[in-house]
This record gives sequence, structure tokens and C-alpha cells, in this order.
Amino acid sequence: MKAEDIRFMWLMVFFDLPVKSKEQRRGATRFRNFLRDDGFMMLQYSVYARICRGQDAVEKHTKRVRLQLPKEGSVRTLQITDKQYGRMELMLGLAPKTERVGASQMVLL
Repeated sequence: MKAEDIRFMWLMVFFDLPVKSKEQRRGATRFRNFLRDDGFMMLQYSVYARICRGQDAVEKHTKRVRLQLPKEGSVRTLQITDKQYGRMELMLGLAPKTERVGASQMVLL
């Protein structure tokens, strides 16, 4: 496969996890730490994103997320193209230093 045939994709993870008990807080923390250690960056407290090089990498990291799911809560994933991600508009607040949002910019972590 040629380099120009590789399509960069973003894998986004959205979650809402219960944190009322000590065990639930530990589970939520473990899940967030897993995402960070697997190369995801935090966009918002319960929204993480990771750049992937092609569909195979998206599937690999989706499977890894599935294996780390906490016991309860809600977790969703969404894959979008790099071009779609670049059209994201930050309306309020500041983007983390590791994130560059723009049509002609891409983050490689």
C-alpha cells in the first residue's frame, strides 16, 4: 500500500461513568488512564480522541477500548476522517497544547 493510500482517521471516545462509590471512581480513573496511556488525548473531561493511521488501526484501538470497559456506565466511540476533525470548531475555552484544530493541520502523537 502506498503512503498516499493511507487515510488518517480520528477515533473518539465519549463516556459517562458513575463516580458515587470509591469502586466506581477507581474504575473511571482506570479507564481514563488507559485512554491516556493508549495515545488518546483529552478534549473534554469525558471526551478523548486519538489519531489512527488507517482503518486497521481504528479497529485495533476500538478493540483495546472494548477490553478496558468499566463494569457500568456508558461508553461510545466514533470514527471520523482527519478532514472532518479539522472542521471542528472550538467555540469557548482553549485547546490543549497537544491539539491543533484546523483544516490543514494534523496532530501526530
